[in-house]
Amino acid sequence: MSRSDYPPGYDDSHVPPYAPQGGPYAPQGGPYPPPPAYGFPSYLNPQPGQPSAPYPAGPNTPLFPGQPAGYPPGPYQGQPHPAGRGYPNPPPMPPIIPPTIPSDVLSSGDGFAASGSGWDSLSVRHAFIRKVYLILAVQLLITTAVVSVFTFVSPVRDFVQQYPAIYWVSYAVYIVTHLVLVCCKGPRRKFPWNIILLLIFTLALSYLTGSISSYYDTKAVFLAVAITAVVCIAVTIFCFQTKVDFTKCQGLFCVLGIVVLVTGIITTIVLSFKYIPWLHMVYAAFGAIAFTLFLAYHTQLLIGNRKHSISPEEYVFAALSLYVDIVQIFLFLLQLIGASSR
Repeated sequence: MSRSDYPPGYDDSHVPPYAPQGGPYAPQGGPYPPPPAYGFPSYLNPQPGQPSAPYPAGPNTPLFPGQPAGYPPGPYQGQPHPAGRGYPNPPPMPPIIPPTIPSDVLSSGDGFAASGSGWDSLSVRHAFIRKVYLILAVQLLITTAVVSVFTFVSPVRDFVQQYPAIYWVSYAVYIVTHLVLVCCKGPRRKFPWNIILLLIFTLALSYLTGSISSYYDTKAVFLAVAITAVVCIAVTIFCFQTKVDFTKCQGLFCVLGIVVLVTGIITTIVLSFKYIPWLHMVYAAFGAIAFTLFLAYHTQLLIGNRKHSISPEEYVFAALSLYVDIVQIFLFLLQLIGASSR
Protein backbone atom coordinates (compact mmCIF):
# COMPACT_ATOMS: atom_id res chain seq x y z
CA MET A 1 0.00 0.00 0.00
CA SER A 2 1.16 3.45 -0.75
CA ARG A 3 1.52 6.21 1.88
CA SER A 4 -1.64 7.93 0.72
CA ASP A 5 -3.78 4.94 1.74
CA TYR A 6 -2.97 5.43 5.44
CA PRO A 7 -4.64 8.06 7.60
CA PRO A 8 -2.63 11.21 8.06
CA GLY A 9 -0.30 11.42 10.95
CA TYR A 10 -0.36 13.86 13.86
CA ASP A 11 1.78 16.46 12.12
CA ASP A 12 -0.04 16.18 8.82
CA SER A 13 -3.53 16.62 10.38
CA HIS A 14 -2.72 20.21 11.50
CA VAL A 15 -1.61 21.34 8.04
CA PRO A 16 -4.30 22.14 5.43
CA PRO A 17 -3.77 20.27 2.19
CA TYR A 18 -4.15 23.46 0.20
CA ALA A 19 -2.83 26.59 1.87
CA PRO A 20 -4.73 29.81 0.99
CA GLN A 21 -2.96 32.23 -1.27
CA GLY A 22 -4.01 35.46 0.46
CA GLY A 23 -6.03 37.02 3.21
CA PRO A 24 -5.40 37.16 6.92
CA TYR A 25 -4.67 33.42 7.19
CA ALA A 26 -1.99 33.15 4.48
CA PRO A 27 1.05 31.14 5.61
CA GLN A 28 3.66 33.42 7.09
CA GLY A 29 5.95 30.78 8.43
CA GLY A 30 4.15 30.26 11.76
CA PRO A 31 0.96 28.94 13.32
CA TYR A 32 -2.31 30.26 11.99
CA PRO A 33 -4.65 32.35 14.22
CA PRO A 34 -7.93 30.69 15.21
CA PRO A 35 -11.01 31.73 13.21
CA PRO A 36 -13.41 34.21 14.85
CA ALA A 37 -16.36 32.84 16.76
CA TYR A 38 -19.89 33.22 15.58
CA GLY A 39 -21.89 36.23 16.86
CA PHE A 40 -20.24 38.94 18.93
CA PRO A 41 -16.64 38.37 20.05
CA SER A 42 -15.66 37.92 23.63
CA TYR A 43 -15.62 40.90 25.94
CA LEU A 44 -11.84 40.99 26.37
CA ASN A 45 -10.83 40.21 22.78
CA PRO A 46 -12.86 42.38 20.37
CA GLN A 47 -12.14 41.99 16.71
CA PRO A 48 -11.24 44.96 14.52
CA GLY A 49 -14.23 46.73 12.99
CA GLN A 50 -16.72 45.37 15.52
CA PRO A 51 -18.11 47.14 18.61
CA SER A 52 -16.92 46.21 22.06
CA ALA A 53 -19.12 43.82 23.99
CA PRO A 54 -21.75 43.62 25.15
CA TYR A 55 -23.51 46.60 23.49
CA PRO A 56 -22.71 50.29 23.03
CA ALA A 57 -24.01 52.60 25.71
CA GLY A 58 -26.84 55.06 25.09
CA PRO A 59 -30.26 54.58 23.53
CA ASN A 60 -29.38 56.55 20.39
CA THR A 61 -25.84 55.19 19.82
CA PRO A 62 -25.49 53.28 16.50
CA LEU A 63 -24.51 49.61 16.78
CA PHE A 64 -22.15 49.72 13.80
CA PRO A 65 -20.17 52.51 12.14
CA GLY A 66 -22.30 54.28 9.56
CA GLN A 67 -25.57 53.04 11.02
CA PRO A 68 -28.09 55.88 11.66
CA ALA A 69 -28.84 56.64 15.29
CA GLY A 70 -32.20 56.23 16.98
CA TYR A 71 -35.00 58.74 17.07
CA PRO A 72 -33.93 62.21 18.18
CA PRO A 73 -35.25 63.57 21.48
CA GLY A 74 -38.29 65.88 21.60
CA PRO A 75 -39.92 68.21 21.21
CA TYR A 76 -41.91 67.30 18.17
CA GLN A 77 -44.25 69.55 16.24
CA GLY A 78 -47.14 70.65 18.42
CA GLN A 79 -45.50 69.35 21.61
CA PRO A 80 -45.57 72.19 24.21
CA HIS A 81 -42.49 71.37 26.26
CA PRO A 82 -38.72 71.68 25.87
CA ALA A 83 -36.49 68.97 24.51
CA GLY A 84 -34.63 66.49 26.64
CA ARG A 85 -36.93 66.66 29.65
CA GLY A 86 -39.47 63.99 28.92
CA TYR A 87 -43.09 64.91 29.40
CA PRO A 88 -43.49 67.42 32.23
CA ASN A 89 -46.73 68.49 33.84
CA PRO A 90 -49.18 70.56 31.79
CA PRO A 91 -48.69 74.34 31.81
CA PRO A 92 -50.10 76.15 34.84
CA MET A 93 -53.60 77.49 34.58
CA PRO A 94 -54.01 81.24 34.08
CA PRO A 95 -54.88 83.42 37.08
CA ILE A 96 -58.63 83.83 37.44
CA ILE A 97 -60.33 86.58 39.42
CA PRO A 98 -63.92 87.37 38.46
CA PRO A 99 -64.28 90.95 37.19
CA THR A 100 -65.84 93.13 39.86
CA ILE A 101 -67.14 96.69 39.62
CA PRO A 102 -67.23 98.68 42.87
CA SER A 103 -70.35 100.76 43.39
CA ASP A 104 -68.38 104.00 43.69
CA VAL A 105 -66.86 103.52 40.22
CA LEU A 106 -70.09 103.58 38.24
CA SER A 107 -72.39 106.50 37.55
CA SER A 108 -75.91 105.91 36.31
CA GLY A 109 -77.75 108.03 33.78
CA ASP A 110 -78.33 108.42 30.08
CA GLY A 111 -74.67 109.10 29.27
CA PHE A 112 -73.10 112.08 27.59
CA ALA A 113 -73.73 110.96 24.01
CA ALA A 114 -77.29 109.73 24.47
CA SER A 115 -78.49 112.86 26.26
CA GLY A 116 -76.76 115.34 23.95
CA SER A 117 -74.86 116.95 26.82
CA GLY A 118 -72.62 119.97 26.46
CA TRP A 119 -69.18 120.24 24.90
CA ASP A 120 -67.42 120.29 28.28
CA SER A 121 -68.78 116.90 29.29
CA LEU A 122 -68.03 115.49 25.87
CA SER A 123 -64.42 116.76 25.88
CA VAL A 124 -63.85 115.36 29.36
CA ARG A 125 -65.09 111.94 28.30
CA HIS A 126 -62.92 111.97 25.17
CA ALA A 127 -59.85 112.95 27.19
CA PHE A 128 -60.68 110.15 29.62
CA ILE A 129 -60.92 107.62 26.79
CA ARG A 130 -57.58 108.75 25.31
CA LYS A 131 -55.87 108.48 28.71
CA VAL A 132 -57.24 104.99 29.31
CA TYR A 133 -56.19 103.67 25.92
CA LEU A 134 -52.74 105.24 26.29
CA ILE A 135 -52.22 103.44 29.60
CA LEU A 136 -53.61 100.25 28.07
CA ALA A 137 -51.17 100.50 25.15
CA VAL A 138 -48.21 100.79 27.55
CA GLN A 139 -49.43 97.76 29.51
CA LEU A 140 -49.83 95.67 26.38
CA LEU A 141 -46.37 96.67 25.14
CA ILE A 142 -44.82 95.53 28.43
CA THR A 143 -46.67 92.24 28.30
CA THR A 144 -45.76 91.66 24.65
CA ALA A 145 -42.08 92.29 25.40
CA VAL A 146 -42.09 89.86 28.34
CA VAL A 147 -43.90 87.16 26.34
CA SER A 148 -41.44 87.58 23.46
CA VAL A 149 -38.44 87.16 25.74
CA PHE A 150 -39.91 84.13 27.50
CA THR A 151 -40.82 82.53 24.16
CA PHE A 152 -37.72 83.18 22.02
CA VAL A 153 -34.84 83.25 24.54
CA SER A 154 -34.11 79.65 25.46
CA PRO A 155 -32.17 80.31 28.74
CA VAL A 156 -35.02 82.46 30.05
CA ARG A 157 -37.62 79.90 28.99
CA ASP A 158 -35.72 77.12 30.75
CA PHE A 159 -35.27 79.26 33.86
CA VAL A 160 -38.95 80.04 34.35
CA GLN A 161 -39.84 76.37 33.88
CA GLN A 162 -37.19 75.17 36.33
CA TYR A 163 -38.23 77.58 39.09
CA PRO A 164 -42.04 77.55 39.33
CA ALA A 165 -41.88 79.20 42.77
CA ILE A 166 -41.39 82.57 41.07
CA TYR A 167 -44.62 81.98 39.18
CA TRP A 168 -46.56 81.57 42.42
CA VAL A 169 -44.90 84.63 43.95
CA SER A 170 -46.04 86.63 40.92
CA TYR A 171 -49.48 85.09 41.34
CA ALA A 172 -49.64 86.38 44.93
CA VAL A 173 -48.48 89.85 43.87
CA TYR A 174 -51.09 89.85 41.11
CA ILE A 175 -53.92 88.99 43.50
CA VAL A 176 -52.87 91.49 46.19
CA THR A 177 -52.43 94.43 43.81
CA HIS A 178 -55.66 93.57 42.00
CA LEU A 179 -57.65 93.55 45.21
CA VAL A 180 -56.06 96.80 46.40
CA LEU A 181 -56.81 98.59 43.13
CA VAL A 182 -60.37 97.29 42.99
CA CYS A 183 -61.42 97.54 46.64
CA CYS A 184 -59.50 100.58 47.94
CA LYS A 185 -60.67 103.92 46.60
CA GLY A 186 -57.77 105.95 48.04
CA PRO A 187 -54.81 104.11 46.39
CA ARG A 188 -56.79 103.77 43.17
CA ARG A 189 -57.35 107.52 42.74
CA LYS A 190 -54.29 109.04 44.43
CA PHE A 191 -51.37 109.85 42.13
CA PRO A 192 -48.64 108.50 41.94
CA TRP A 193 -49.63 105.48 44.05
CA ASN A 194 -52.23 104.38 41.55
CA ILE A 195 -49.68 104.35 38.72
CA ILE A 196 -47.11 102.53 40.87
CA LEU A 197 -49.62 99.86 41.88
CA LEU A 198 -50.79 99.53 38.30
CA LEU A 199 -47.19 99.09 37.12
CA ILE A 200 -46.56 96.36 39.71
CA PHE A 201 -49.80 94.69 38.72
CA THR A 202 -48.82 94.83 35.03
CA LEU A 203 -45.37 93.34 35.67
CA ALA A 204 -46.82 90.52 37.77
CA LEU A 205 -49.45 89.59 35.20
CA SER A 206 -46.88 89.90 32.40
CA TYR A 207 -44.63 87.41 34.18
CA LEU A 208 -47.54 85.01 34.60
CA THR A 209 -48.44 85.38 30.93
CA GLY A 210 -44.84 84.87 29.80
CA SER A 211 -44.43 81.80 32.03
CA ILE A 212 -47.53 80.16 30.57
CA SER A 213 -46.49 81.09 27.02
CA SER A 214 -43.08 79.45 27.49
CA TYR A 215 -44.73 76.02 27.64
CA TYR A 216 -46.26 76.35 24.17
CA ASP A 217 -44.92 76.28 20.65
CA THR A 218 -43.98 79.56 18.98
CA LYS A 219 -46.59 79.07 16.26
CA ALA A 220 -49.32 78.65 18.88
CA VAL A 221 -48.24 81.90 20.59
CA PHE A 222 -48.24 83.82 17.30
CA LEU A 223 -51.65 82.45 16.36
CA ALA A 224 -53.11 83.31 19.77
CA VAL A 225 -51.75 86.87 19.53
CA ALA A 226 -53.21 87.35 16.06
CA ILE A 227 -56.64 86.02 17.02
CA THR A 228 -56.68 88.11 20.20
CA ALA A 229 -55.89 91.28 18.25
CA VAL A 230 -58.67 90.58 15.74
CA VAL A 231 -61.19 89.80 18.48
CA CYS A 232 -60.35 92.92 20.52
CA ILE A 233 -60.53 95.25 17.52
CA ALA A 234 -63.83 93.72 16.38
CA VAL A 235 -65.37 93.99 19.86
CA THR A 236 -64.25 97.61 20.25
CA ILE A 237 -65.73 98.62 16.89
CA PHE A 238 -68.92 96.73 17.70
CA CYS A 239 -69.29 98.50 21.05
CA PHE A 240 -68.86 101.93 19.45
CA GLN A 241 -71.43 101.21 16.74
CA THR A 242 -74.09 98.98 18.27
CA LYS A 243 -77.26 100.08 20.04
CA VAL A 244 -77.21 97.02 22.32
CA ASP A 245 -76.58 98.09 25.91
CA PHE A 246 -74.45 95.57 27.77
CA THR A 247 -74.27 97.80 30.86
CA LYS A 248 -77.91 96.97 31.71
CA CYS A 249 -76.94 93.31 32.28
CA GLN A 250 -74.93 93.79 35.47
CA GLY A 251 -76.62 90.83 37.17
CA LEU A 252 -75.88 88.56 34.23
CA PHE A 253 -72.19 89.52 34.17
CA CYS A 254 -71.96 89.05 37.94
CA VAL A 255 -73.28 85.50 37.62
CA LEU A 256 -70.99 84.87 34.65
CA GLY A 257 -67.96 85.98 36.68
CA ILE A 258 -68.87 83.58 39.51
CA VAL A 259 -69.33 80.72 37.03
CA VAL A 260 -65.92 81.45 35.47
CA LEU A 261 -64.26 81.44 38.90
CA VAL A 262 -65.88 78.19 40.06
CA THR A 263 -65.26 76.47 36.73
CA GLY A 264 -61.62 77.52 36.81
CA ILE A 265 -61.11 76.14 40.32
CA ILE A 266 -62.76 72.80 39.50
CA THR A 267 -60.88 72.43 36.21
CA THR A 268 -57.55 73.23 37.85
CA ILE A 269 -58.12 70.57 40.52
CA VAL A 270 -59.17 67.92 37.99
CA LEU A 271 -56.29 68.61 35.59
CA SER A 272 -53.76 68.56 38.43
CA PHE A 273 -54.55 64.88 39.08
CA LYS A 274 -55.03 63.75 35.47
CA TYR A 275 -54.56 65.82 32.37
CA ILE A 276 -57.59 65.54 30.06
CA PRO A 277 -57.06 67.42 26.76
CA TRP A 278 -60.73 67.71 25.78
CA LEU A 279 -61.65 69.10 29.22
CA HIS A 280 -58.88 71.67 28.93
CA MET A 281 -60.12 72.69 25.49
CA VAL A 282 -63.75 73.05 26.64
CA TYR A 283 -62.70 75.18 29.60
CA ALA A 284 -60.44 77.35 27.44
CA ALA A 285 -63.20 77.92 24.88
CA PHE A 286 -65.67 78.86 27.62
CA GLY A 287 -63.18 81.24 29.22
CA ALA A 288 -62.38 82.96 25.91
CA ILE A 289 -66.08 83.53 25.21
CA ALA A 290 -66.75 84.79 28.74
CA PHE A 291 -63.92 87.34 28.73
CA THR A 292 -64.88 88.51 25.27
CA LEU A 293 -68.27 89.42 26.75
CA PHE A 294 -66.52 91.11 29.68
CA LEU A 295 -64.44 93.12 27.20
CA ALA A 296 -67.61 94.35 25.49
CA TYR A 297 -69.14 95.25 28.86
CA HIS A 298 -66.09 97.19 30.09
CA THR A 299 -65.69 98.95 26.75
CA GLN A 300 -69.24 100.29 26.89
CA LEU A 301 -68.67 101.41 30.47
CA LEU A 302 -65.63 103.31 29.19
CA ILE A 303 -67.47 104.96 26.30
CA GLY A 304 -70.11 106.36 28.62
CA ASN A 305 -73.05 106.56 26.22
CA ARG A 306 -75.10 103.83 27.89
CA LYS A 307 -77.13 103.49 31.06
CA HIS A 308 -74.03 102.98 33.25
CA SER A 309 -70.53 104.41 32.76
CA ILE A 310 -67.21 104.67 34.57
CA SER A 311 -66.38 107.95 36.27
CA PRO A 312 -63.67 109.99 34.48
CA GLU A 313 -61.60 109.88 37.68
CA GLU A 314 -61.33 106.08 37.45
CA TYR A 315 -58.91 105.88 34.52
CA VAL A 316 -56.71 103.40 36.40
CA PHE A 317 -59.59 101.03 37.04
CA ALA A 318 -60.81 101.32 33.44
CA ALA A 319 -57.35 100.50 32.05
CA LEU A 320 -56.97 97.61 34.50
CA SER A 321 -60.31 96.08 33.49
CA LEU A 322 -59.61 96.22 29.75
CA TYR A 323 -56.07 94.96 30.23
CA VAL A 324 -57.18 91.93 32.25
CA ASP A 325 -59.85 91.07 29.69
CA ILE A 326 -57.40 91.18 26.78
CA VAL A 327 -54.72 89.14 28.57
CA GLN A 328 -57.25 86.53 29.64
CA ILE A 329 -58.58 86.20 26.10
CA PHE A 330 -55.00 85.63 24.88
CA LEU A 331 -54.28 83.02 27.57
CA PHE A 332 -57.47 81.07 26.93
CA LEU A 333 -56.92 81.10 23.18
CA LEU A 334 -53.33 79.96 23.73
CA GLN A 335 -54.53 77.06 25.88
CA LEU A 336 -57.19 76.15 23.32
CA ILE A 337 -54.68 76.09 20.44
CA GLY A 338 -52.02 74.32 22.49
CA ALA A 339 -54.38 71.65 23.85
CA SER A 340 -55.74 70.92 20.38
CA SER A 341 -52.23 70.29 19.02
CA ARG A 342 -51.16 67.82 21.70
